[in-house]
Amino acid sequence: MQSDEITFKIIACAMKVHRILGNGFQEVIYQRCLAIELGLAGLGYEREIEQTIFYNGIEVGSRRADFIVENNIVVELKALTDLEDVHISQAKNYVVAYNLPSGLLINFGAISLQYKKIYNSKLKSS
Repeated sequence: MQSDEITFKIIACAMKVHRILGNGFQEVIYQRCLAIELGLAGLGYEREIEQTIFYNGIEVGSRRADFIVENNIVVELKALTDLEDVHISQAKNYVVAYNLPSGLLINFGAISLQYKKIYNSKLKSS
């Protein structure tokens, strides 16, 4: 399955969750519901895979992305009134840290579902 097809399916799953639940729940509720929908859509995923962060070759901590879908796309969820630049930067950092070509930042907290596709600027486009 190609990246664009996976992305389309993830967004469709997120839209279904948002349509059913609306906004106003905690992020973890949306995460659990999205996991159900990803499974129903036949997408392989892992939740909260820990990734070590290095600074100058020294381990300085770790982070966990909400989902890695089809070993190809990082998915970071939010449940906020509106996305801000800091959230986009965080999603970009995840894509680079996991060394994946792209990611999705999805916000369930707004009246309408918000999503942004994020690209790994450290990987060369072919």
